[in-house]
Amino acid sequence: MNHKTLLALLALAACTSKSPTAETEERLFVDVAGIDSNIKPGDNFFMHVNGKWYDTARIADDQVGVGSYSFLNIPQRQLLENILEEVSAQTHPKGSNEQKVGDFYASGMATEVINAHGYEPVQPILNEIDAIKDLFGLMSFVTTQISRGNNSIIGMNVSPDQENSSINILHFSQSGLGLPDRDYYFKTDSATLGIQKAYKTYIATLFELTGSNQADAQKSAEKVYGIEKSLAESHKTRIERRVVKENYNKMAVAELDSKMPRIAWSKMLNQLNLKADSVDVRQPAYYAKLNSMLNSVNLAEWKTYLKASSLVTYASVLSEPFEAASFEYEKVLLGQSKQLTRAQQMVSKVDRQLGFALGQLYVKRYFNEDAKKRISELVDNFQKAFETRIKQLDWMSDSTKIKAIEKLYAIKKKVGYPDVWRTYDAVTIDRDTYFENVVALMENDYQYQAAKLNKVPNKDEWGTTPSTVTAYYNPSLNEIVFPAGILQFPYFDLYADDAINYGGIGMVIGHELTHAFDDQGAQYDKDGNVKNWWTDADFAKFKAKTQQLIERYDSFTVLDSVPVKGAMTIGENTADNGALYIAYEAFKLTKQGQDSTKIDGLTPDQRFCYSIARIWRVKTRDEYMRNYVNTNSHSPAIWRVNGPLMNFDPFYTAFNVQLGEKNYKAEEERIRIW
Repeated sequence: MNHKTLLALLALAACTSKSPTAETEERLFVDVAGIDSNIKPGDNFFMHVNGKWYDTARIADDQVGVGSYSFLNIPQRQLLENILEEVSAQTHPKGSNEQKVGDFYASGMATEVINAHGYEPVQPILNEIDAIKDLFGLMSFVTTQISRGNNSIIGMNVSPDQENSSINILHFSQSGLGLPDRDYYFKTDSATLGIQKAYKTYIATLFELTGSNQADAQKSAEKVYGIEKSLAESHKTRIERRVVKENYNKMAVAELDSKMPRIAWSKMLNQLNLKADSVDVRQPAYYAKLNSMLNSVNLAEWKTYLKASSLVTYASVLSEPFEAASFEYEKVLLGQSKQLTRAQQMVSKVDRQLGFALGQLYVKRYFNEDAKKRISELVDNFQKAFETRIKQLDWMSDSTKIKAIEKLYAIKKKVGYPDVWRTYDAVTIDRDTYFENVVALMENDYQYQAAKLNKVPNKDEWGTTPSTVTAYYNPSLNEIVFPAGILQFPYFDLYADDAINYGGIGMVIGHELTHAFDDQGAQYDKDGNVKNWWTDADFAKFKAKTQQLIERYDSFTVLDSVPVKGAMTIGENTADNGALYIAYEAFKLTKQGQDSTKIDGLTPDQRFCYSIARIWRVKTRDEYMRNYVNTNSHSPAIWRVNGPLMNFDPFYTAFNVQLGEKNYKAEEERIRIW
């Protein structure tokens, strides 16, 4: 299928047509011709279904992967680019969504103007850093920059109190690093050493571009890296951060001032005009280390660090040499060999900073309201199927089952787009001032977040833009969210049979519902509070089952030798495995699910399983996958298919999976939690 045809089909899947067309009839819900019959389903179902595609799929030079899931955002961005090209070429009423997104896009496309300014836009920030004379001035600068969206050593956000979800409080998290994760500073394998080198080169290049000679720039980069590595020593690992209660530490501000005086907590909050007697310090060890380093690291080195941090923050919105330096580092980290077009870069930036204004235009043009109605009905049906699953569990007591079902039906469902849209009324966008537009939007986002403090959480708010191909569960609000972007093939199609939709969007729905009961979600009650609603015996059984899943995924590898991190991915793996049974349970309630009629020579159960493998049809660059395994809480696509299916009894029956096949597990080895 060529690029234009793919875009046409994506647009069609999202648009408001009410009946099948020639294009929808041509779409292959199951690519029968693409099935690799040389690979047994029981050996590797992911490659059995996707192998021929995988062997021939080409990753574009400006991408890190191709296929479904997050890579569907690639053609999605083309749809958004079409909108932005159109609105930016027209004149619109001042302050309208069209004016804001169109002029912001146009300002970023004016590369000659941007290049002419060089690093002039960021020079005032560098001057502010040069003017710092003492520790008080250092923390005052850091604090001021927080309000401008330029964060460095302080990680702060406003969200519900984990133990009282009816109020928003301040949370402080570990921060200060430039590499993707703390482990990147300590690994010594060749791939990581290459990333470390590329990162130092990137920092040195930024200093050279702002006036330093090569030798001084390299020395500065080493100093910056040294500070970051010291901070990284105090960082919790991603696995340690999954322990909910150990990452919630509510402390009085007065106590923090006493224990960590150099951070000057009260002064910081007063400067930001934030009223709080107590805050949640999620990783106290980091802030203790920061407090110590504010004394042990000399002021000149801290100023060098803050310059590097600020330059990294703004590099992508400065002149072309800064963007090029950033991309050279990303090439090593992710394997992408060619930069995105300027238009596609700007699509991402508009979506990131004006996403709900752009989202309204996207929904009007492409979203099918029939899809919203259908998905809402499916979610209701899945809750009923999940209730049945809970009632049938042989390891959970009746008292805990009652609490679990109460939480299940308390989940708030959001589909398509927000009922109440976020606005950007306080921001003025000028098509002639790109850098200033970016800063204004960063400042507006800070004010938007800060305004939530000490208020009841806004249950109409969305954490992702409507056009994004994703879905999520939020434990603090006990909500599941399915944006318009994911309500398209291969996840969902109004004209596909039930087996395809239940194996597609059904898996996504079941996945997000199960997140309410994964290793973290299970610790939140129906109101979004971290509160034990389990009996001790039931929770011990639950932990034992999740440990089995951790050990199973620890045995999986990618790139021949890179292991999946079972403890880091346990939440997503629990959700994948639960989703499979819940989606199947719901599928069996449909007429087709109870039938045996074949389509394309495949039974309903076989088509259900094929759809599961199809939604994770993904191929990525090796560099990207190495980073993914180290930093992403999801397992790689191949194990999001093979991992759950080896625990799924109907899969064995549908494909006659036998002892001796690579992914065969004896019945007693098949792990079932939900």
